[in-house]
Order: sequence, then structure tokens, then C-alpha cells
Amino acid sequence: MRCNVFLLIALFFGIISSFSQSKQEREFRIEEAIFPTNAKNLLNPYLIDSKRIRFYKEFDGEKISFEAKFKKDRLKYSIEFSESGMLEDVEFIIKKVDIPDSTFEAITSYLIGEHGKYRIKKIQQQYLNREEKPKEVLKVAFQNLILPEINYEIIIAAKDDKGYAEYEITFNSDGKHLLSRRSTKPEYDHILY
Repeated sequence: MRCNVFLLIALFFGIISSFSQSKQEREFRIEEAIFPTNAKNLLNPYLIDSKRIRFYKEFDGEKISFEAKFKKDRLKYSIEFSESGMLEDVEFIIKKVDIPDSTFEAITSYLIGEHGKYRIKKIQQQYLNREEKPKEVLKVAFQNLILPEINYEIIIAAKDDKGYAEYEITFNSDGKHLLSRRSTKPEYDHILY
């Protein structure tokens, strides 16, 4: 009886926590042979002269995806594909000086309003494959074009009612808030970069 009550309580809290807007990723480094062939074929031209090429399989609690990470022309890229090998997005790490001033002012205004005191840990420029044109998305991303359809994904550390937490916040090219997720520490079976 006591075990059943404990199981019921654990199940209840598990269901409640799954409804919260948090990001829990588990990422495994994989061999290149396991990476989807169609994704690899699409990436091959961009891997020429790249360094530190790594392949990963990721599970975020809802879906499985594959990711290629590498360094090219002094930028650190992360290119994500669906389980079937369809391009989802291209991201690379940038600095705040790479964001247009008016956009960064809008982002800063939002962050101060929502979090008060915060520290930016990482900024990524993001190109989504919205129209299912992967070759065009890759071409534009590797040209580093500032287009109206790009996003900025910012990871911050901020204090909330439970102490300090990490948040992943996405903004559009004008600095308008699109999505916020509280991040939990990722579980890695290896060290990234």
C-alpha cells in the first residue's frame, strides 16, 4: 500500500513537470556512420576545411534529432536534423556586437523587464528551415546574411524564486520575444569542444 502511494505521487509530479516550459536535453556523441545519410550528403560541401567535426544524437524528452557540430572560418556551427535527416536549423555562436543595435536594445529591454539582473552566457544566430528548402538555408547561413527571418537564441543565467537558473530565450530579427524555456543542466556522456 505504501509503495502504491509513493508510486502515485511520483507519477503525479512527473506528469506535472512535463507540462512546464523547461528544456531537458540528453545528447550522445555518435559515429559518423550512424548519422542520417541524406543529412550527411547535404552537409558534406560545408565540412570541407572544417575542424573539430562531431556528430550527436539528441533526445529532448519529445523527439529525437541529430546534430553536427564543427568549427569553420572561426565560427562554431551547430546544424540540427530531424530523425529522418531533414534539416531543422543552422546555428552559430556570435557576440552581442554582431547583433544590430536596435535589435539588441529591444532584447535588452525584454531581458531587464523579465529577469532584472541577468548574465548572457551564449548568443547564437539561428536560421530555421521554415519553407523546407535546406540547400538555400545552408547557403544563406554560411554567408552569414542578416535576413528578416533569422532568430537570435540567447542563453542567460538569472535569479528566480528558486535561486539561479539558466534560460534559453529566442528573439526574432527585430528583437521581439518568441519563446522562453528554463534549461536544466544537460547530461553529456562526453565533453563538448
